[in-house]
Amino acid sequence: MVRDTLESGQLLVDLPSAAQGEVLETLMARDGIRIERIVSHGQATPEGEWYDQETDEWVVLLSGAAKLLLEGEAAPRNLGPGDFVFLPSHRRHRVVWTSSDKPTVWLAVHMDGGS
Repeated sequence: MVRDTLESGQLLVDLPSAAQGEVLETLMARDGIRIERIVSHGQATPEGEWYDQETDEWVVLLSGAAKLLLEGEAAPRNLGPGDFVFLPSHRRHRVVWTSSDKPTVWLAVHMDGGS
């Protein structure tokens, strides 16, 4: 689901159900930048698959919990509320786990013109 640019709102209320799959909502998009809210509920990247994005991404976990594996690292990073990660373009990564007992809410900022 993609929304038009919102001028104000609340990131942690009226969450969409992610029971059937992760939900990505674009909150704002401007030249070279896109901000989105991602709601997960027990989802993970399928085994053997990796995200390999064209843009830089800065992501912060707002609620819930997740494990994020960056290619080349020995173990996944445990993420909780307030933890953030910068992923330069083409830094392969995968979500190993998200909590299934409550929604995991991410705020992601995608930026063009990265490394």
